[in-house]
Amino acid sequence: MASAACALLTAPVTIVVGHYGAGKTSFVLSLALAAAAEGQAVTVADLDVVNPYFRAAEYRELLESAGVRVVAPVFSERGTSLDVPSLNGAIVPAIEEAQAGGRRLIIDAGGDDAGATALGRFAALIASGPYQMLYVVNSRRLLTSTAGEAVDILGQIEAKARLSATAVVSNAHLKADTSEDVVKQGLEVAREVARATGLPLAAYTAPPALAAALPPGEPPRFPMTETVRAPWE
Repeated sequence: MASAACALLTAPVTIVVGHYGAGKTSFVLSLALAAAAEGQAVTVADLDVVNPYFRAAEYRELLESAGVRVVAPVFSERGTSLDVPSLNGAIVPAIEEAQAGGRRLIIDAGGDDAGATALGRFAALIASGPYQMLYVVNSRRLLTSTAGEAVDILGQIEAKARLSATAVVSNAHLKADTSEDVVKQGLEVAREVARATGLPLAAYTAPPALAAALPPGEPPRFPMTETVRAPWE
């Protein structure tokens, strides 16, 4: 599994999108740390301007200690009001650097169409070079428990982001109660989403111990080493 991140990062700019609570930020954290451990130069851009509780920037110390650069817009002291100039000043140089062959960029986008609106601000610049947009599907979350629901959510995200998804990632979990059955059921839903959209199924996630126990195959398994904690945990 040492090459898991290398296999998933196929473009200079990687955008991670999905429904609220799908586990986008956990996936971004795990992906960035795995890539850094493999010797890649990585920047994480926090574009989740919707939910102030589950932002990658909250994990800046963890990421930077592993050599991952973190860029994020400036919020007010209350954590909700976005300073728009800071959004441009933080994100645009990171996109340009990645497109020029510098540090790979992983963007943690906000949930659904509201969060995708912030991403849409940079659509033209992102689309001017190679990019990938990974759609994280968690079948254990409301409104994405079926393939039809997940496909509808993706359509909303793509419309606001003005960018197209390039692959699906299954991230079915119940935190500490995640079992092999949970992972396998989620994988089947993600397969249906992939078939309905014509997108490839890039990977499925699982806790490290469980991932090691699952048989290898397609799509590749990706160990979710970091899980975002809620403020009350």
